[in-house]
Amino acid sequence: MASDPASTLVETRRHQMFPVLTVDEIERMGRFGTVRRYADGDRLFTAGELGPGMFVVLDGVVAITQRNGLGQVVPIAQQGRGHFLAEVGQLSGRPALVDGHAEGAVETLLIEPAALRALLIAEADLGERITRALILRRVALIESGASGVVLIAHSDAPTLARLQSFLGRNGQPYHHLDPHTDHDAQVLTEQYQIGPFEVLAVCPTGAVLRNPTDLELARCLGMVDTIEHNELYDVAIVGAGPAGLATAVYAASEGLRVMVMDCRAHGGQAGASARIENYLGFPTGISGQALAGRAFVQAQKFGVEMLIPAQVTSLDCSRRDEQGELGVILADGRRIRARSVVMATGARYRRLEVDNLAAFEGRGVWYWASPIEARICREQEVALVGGGNSAGQAAVFLAAHAAKVIMLVRGEGLSATMSRYLIERIEATPNIELRTHSAVTALHGDAAAGLQAITLQHRRTGEAETRHIRHLFLFVGADPETECMTSCHAALDPAGFVLTGDKVRSASCQASRPGASLESSIPGVFAVGDVRSGSVKRVGGAIGEGAAVVPLLHAFLAEAQRAAV
Repeated sequence: MASDPASTLVETRRHQMFPVLTVDEIERMGRFGTVRRYADGDRLFTAGELGPGMFVVLDGVVAITQRNGLGQVVPIAQQGRGHFLAEVGQLSGRPALVDGHAEGAVETLLIEPAALRALLIAEADLGERITRALILRRVALIESGASGVVLIAHSDAPTLARLQSFLGRNGQPYHHLDPHTDHDAQVLTEQYQIGPFEVLAVCPTGAVLRNPTDLELARCLGMVDTIEHNELYDVAIVGAGPAGLATAVYAASEGLRVMVMDCRAHGGQAGASARIENYLGFPTGISGQALAGRAFVQAQKFGVEMLIPAQVTSLDCSRRDEQGELGVILADGRRIRARSVVMATGARYRRLEVDNLAAFEGRGVWYWASPIEARICREQEVALVGGGNSAGQAAVFLAAHAAKVIMLVRGEGLSATMSRYLIERIEATPNIELRTHSAVTALHGDAAAGLQAITLQHRRTGEAETRHIRHLFLFVGADPETECMTSCHAALDPAGFVLTGDKVRSASCQASRPGASLESSIPGVFAVGDVRSGSVKRVGGAIGEGAAVVPLLHAFLAEAQRAAV
């Protein structure tokens, strides 16, 4: 019988997940917290409710249990003197994912989120051990599949895959129950009259959502808040891909107050990559989600505030000259105030020109290939459109799960658009079939059941065939995500990418500040990563630009401060 992945992780890394602090280490931590005492049975924290911070057990025992929205409870551990109670959510005061209650009288040291971040930075060696434990605990909760929101749906429900992808890319644990195999799920399905292609989401608080949007589910889980955020930030970053996260880490580590917003998940398009093999320092490769997840935690460690998911609709430059501030307007009407803005919005997935495409997005048409999509198309024939590196990485990844991957490209082959190492890997994979001069011309199915078949056509001969393919992966490039900048009339190149530095001056637009090579035509608004005209469209390049923009931000803010005096 196969062992449970989460149990295996806990057993093999227990010493890293649950390290015991020494007396000296606890004394060093004392200046960051306050002593709290609890009687037998008292709750220190509750799943679904905002976590107060990290607890260090000074005396007594605390029982940690895992509880989902259905009230099912699984013991995790008993923590005694020298143990600390927290996971990565406590870095930013997010809701707790587990319950903790006192078994007998308990004395603790409570370190609130801001103080916890200060501790991790001030005590580097101790901070490294604590951070590693926080991350491993979150990973174990995710892999256990027994905590967090409960998703009740048939395994092939199209909306289920969308919600699983959203939760997975945001590092949120969840529990899936199929009414076909679980009695409790069947009872709730009947109670709420859930159809065969619908999803019922039960949050840890007990709230029940029917076919929720990503934002509705995020709010139910406490991932995003609804407060106004009236404070003035030094930097507002739009986009949490590699460029945005790099900017956030470097800016916050140098003392700037930073807010990051993204409409879906941290990691951007890179976060959906199954494996990045040409990023410096990772000779065996790393998944985009793992790389983005580490950067996300690192940014929170330095105090970066995150609003994910949060849709940015426009920039407001109306107060720039009078009050020296810019505004980032969210879809819910909130205005984030900032002295400078970094646009790291990247690019949105390009869509095929076929009828009814939107009806099948998230219901058989995918723009990324994660383990979730790989699982639902196991032993099936799938089609993939695209000839770039992202398409190649996805094809190789899917081939390990699907019965067959039909790879469609419009041109003669892959040599002009894909790295040689990927081409060789595709050629060596027997269940990848490359079809050149081919395109998808029609999609078949309905919005409820999802994609059922596709029509393929050879562009030269006109020969067409319809195949029973329920999963179509599209990697046909991307267009710059710049709509929110039109309100401030940012200068763009003919393809719609943001002009910066010398390119702004050569286009005879408003002159960029001398030396501000990443500044747009709007003073104080910078662009980094894929959205910028002339960027190399690589993860390494995006991270490099995120680092390079921070000195320019300091220079701009210093100049603005001098002008205001």
